[in-house]
Amino acid sequence: MASLDLINQAPVGTKLWILHLGILECDDGWFIRAANASSLSNPNPVHKRRRLVMLGILIEHPTEGLILYETGGGEDYPNLAGTHVQDVFSRVDYDKSMNLDEQIALTGHKIEDVKMVIIGHLHLDHSGGLDHFRGKNIPVHVHELELKHAFYSVATKTDLGVYLPHYLTFDINWVPFHGAYYEIAPGINLHHAPGHTPGLTIMQVNLKESGTWIFTSDQYHVKENFQDSIPQGWLARDHDAWVRSHQMIKGLQKRTNAKVLLGHCLDTIKELGVEFAPTTYK
Repeated sequence: MASLDLINQAPVGTKLWILHLGILECDDGWFIRAANASSLSNPNPVHKRRRLVMLGILIEHPTEGLILYETGGGEDYPNLAGTHVQDVFSRVDYDKSMNLDEQIALTGHKIEDVKMVIIGHLHLDHSGGLDHFRGKNIPVHVHELELKHAFYSVATKTDLGVYLPHYLTFDINWVPFHGAYYEIAPGINLHHAPGHTPGLTIMQVNLKESGTWIFTSDQYHVKENFQDSIPQGWLARDHDAWVRSHQMIKGLQKRTNAKVLLGHCLDTIKELGVEFAPTTYK
């Protein structure tokens, strides 16, 4: 019996591309619990660092038009993030080919063709490119809890740095969704997965030829979080919620045999054998 999760199939002609929006280099302790921690026997361990990819997902949909899931950090990330954030979450080896508009151009489209944006969560390295959609009336879908938390965090400065004011503006056409699950388009399901942030949302895409894909945003930064069930490190927020979301995603993957692309993991992309744009998946 086919899983009920597969009922909502994308129409014939749906295409998907994986966009490479830059590389970050950071301390492993941000992403893996107890990474780089000292001990009595090893009080000064070598601090391992890791290179992470920033991703966007572009979908050409026969009935909904061009859909973009997440936007990367934006072209001016180092300046807008500020000296301290750029030093900690450092964008490295960047060139203009990683700009959002340049990556979309590799698919044969223009950024002006985008009809809908979906945001997994509103941290700067996933939503910094939203400045492209200011004043454009393009619907930007995000979970209501994420939208509320992000604006609150900036307004009160309680989590300023990971959320930034330059893309949390009133001239973006914010469209919140509510609850645990939303069939936003034929073949595209959104699942609320709190833990890393209150309103984090993963995207499930059921394609005819390549099968089901799950894009987790930062529920998982790296493969150890997903494959070994190791929670995140210093970037963790709500541990209990993260565990519940992890169980939900593990079950979804098992039922659908999905390819699971994590928020930043280059190793997982290599292990799955998937390629960045212009390679197309149907």
